[in-house]
Amino acid sequence: MADSKFGIISLISDAGPVVLLVLGLLLSFSVVSWAIIVFKFGYIRNSLNESKAFLDYFFEVYNVEKIFAESENFKKGSLPRVFRSGYAEYMALGSQSDLRQSRARIARAIKREANAECKRLSTLVPFLATVGNTAPFIGLFGTVWGIMSSFHTIGLTQSASLSAVAPGISEALVATAAGLAAAIPAVIAYNYFTQQISIIERDLEEFASEFVAVFINEP
Repeated sequence: MADSKFGIISLISDAGPVVLLVLGLLLSFSVVSWAIIVFKFGYIRNSLNESKAFLDYFFEVYNVEKIFAESENFKKGSLPRVFRSGYAEYMALGSQSDLRQSRARIARAIKREANAECKRLSTLVPFLATVGNTAPFIGLFGTVWGIMSSFHTIGLTQSASLSAVAPGISEALVATAAGLAAAIPAVIAYNYFTQQISIIERDLEEFASEFVAVFINEP
C-alpha cells in the first residue's frame, strides 16, 4: 500500500507542467465541490425538516396569529419564510374589503417570496453540474497531452519499449482518474439536491392556495 501511494506521488511529481496544471485545476474543482456539497446538504435538509414541521402546525391550528408566532421558531425553513412574507402583506391590507384584490396581493407576495426562496436553495448547485460535465473532459485533455509528450519522448529516444512508454502513459492516465474523481461526487450531489429542491418547490406551490384561503377566511 505504501509503495502504491509513493508510486502515485512519484507519477504526479514527474508529470509535465500541462498535466500538473490540469491536476491542480481538478483539485480546485473537487475542493470547491465538496465544500458546496457539505454546505447545501445541511441547508436543504434544515429547510425540509423545518418546513415539514411548520406545515404540520399550519394545518393543525388554522389561526393566522398563532401560526405567525410559531413561525418565528423556524428560521431555516422555506415555508415559514413564505408564510411570514404573506402575513406581512396580510397585515398591510388592513380593513380592505375587496376579497379579490386581497387574494391577489397576498398571492403575489407569496409568489415573490417563493421565487426568492427557490433561488436561495438553488444557489451554487449549478456549479456541481458544471464540474460534473467538464471535469472528465479536462482530465481527458491532460491525458491526451501526456500521451503526446510520451510519443514525443519515444521519438527522441528511438525506443518503444514498455519501460520507456509506461511511465509517461501512467502519468497521463492520472489526469483522467482525477477528472472522474472530481466529476462523480459532483454529479451525484447535483442530482440529489435537484430532487430535494423540486420537492420544496412543489410544497410551496401546493401551500399557496391553502395559505390564501386561511388568510381570507380569518374574521
